Parts: sequence; structure tokens; C-alpha cells
Amino acid sequence: MNAQKRHEIFARLQAENPHPTTELNWHTPFELLAAVLLSAQATDVGVNKATASLFPVANTPQDIIDLGIDGLKTHIKTIGLYNTKAENLMKTCHQLVEQHNGEVPQTRPALEALPGVGRKTANVILNTAFGQPTMAVDTHIFRVANRTGIAKGKNVVEVEQKLLRHVPKDFLQDAHHWLILHGRYTCVARKPRCGSCIIEDLCDYKEKTEIA
Repeated sequence: MNAQKRHEIFARLQAENPHPTTELNWHTPFELLAAVLLSAQATDVGVNKATASLFPVANTPQDIIDLGIDGLKTHIKTIGLYNTKAENLMKTCHQLVEQHNGEVPQTRPALEALPGVGRKTANVILNTAFGQPTMAVDTHIFRVANRTGIAKGKNVVEVEQKLLRHVPKDFLQDAHHWLILHGRYTCVARKPRCGSCIIEDLCDYKEKTEIA
């Protein structure tokens, strides 16, 4: 795929959704970090339901520490793997208070040093909370990037690096959200909805469907 096609793809995605963002509900960097930590193998709807209960009671690291592990679990028990997630979130809260004055750090190494935070989560926080042009490659982005030909790669790191290299700079800040949403609602895993896809004519996928 050439640079002109890539530019047109992101121009169309931008025209359709000028201000994309995560579907997780959050107001502070810590709320976003907590929500992302809770979101593994869970839906955003499910996480939002849990955080709607948790955040009015505790939405800072110290608040969650004061709430205690059992209290935390009562608010997030509707989410899968909630026991492990509660333990990781509590450990993260202690580390944030002890090492970062209760604030979410703005560098990748510091974020990835937090319990339960890997490269993808760090990229989400850096991009969405702090406005850094990072690319958090999840299953949706990995699929869309390979299927469309925007950035083909054998693993998430390779796709991430190619996207950072090939996505036009004007679109890099929001590209992560556009690709996730496109993969979640249009370029779905089993039967992509090519019939309603706004970039269908620019896409390299050879097995296009007529599904709308």
C-alpha cells in the first residue's frame, strides 16, 4: 500500500469521526489507568458498569488503598478475573503513592514498571491521557492493519512500529482510536462488513464481503 492510499484512508476515517476516543469512561489519568487495567478480557460496557460503582467512592490511588482489597472487589466483581485485577490495581495504587506522589507517570518505562501494565496499556495511557502519538496495538488494530494492508506484521510490535512509520503525521494522534473502532464495528473478525465500509475501495483485502 502506498502513502497516498494511507493518507486517503485516514482522511475518510477522520471525516466520519473527527474526535475519536476510547469507549471507556474516565475523567482523570488515574481513572483511565484503572479502567484499562480492568478491561482485559472484558467489554468496555462491563468495565464502565463497574467503574460507575467504583469511581464515585474511590477514584484516586489513595482512595482505593483506603477502600481495601475486599471493598475494591465488591465494586468490580461483575468483571471477569476480578480477583487478579483487584490485586494488580491495589499493587499499582501502592506503587503510585510510594513512587509517584499518587500521580500517573507520563513515561513508558515508569508505566510499564506498574503491576499489570504492559506495552499496550502504557501506549493507551500515553496516547489517550497525555496526548502522545503512540499506537496501542490490540487484536482489532492488528487485524485491521494486516487485512487492509495499512501495516502488515507478524506480531503486535512489528505492526506498531510500521504504523508509527507509515501513518501520516497529521493523523497519528487519533489513528489508534480510528483503527480500534473500525475493527470493532466494521472490519470485524469473522465476516467483515465490507458493504458498509468507507475505505472498502482502498483496502487490499482480497476476500471482501457484501455484508453491510
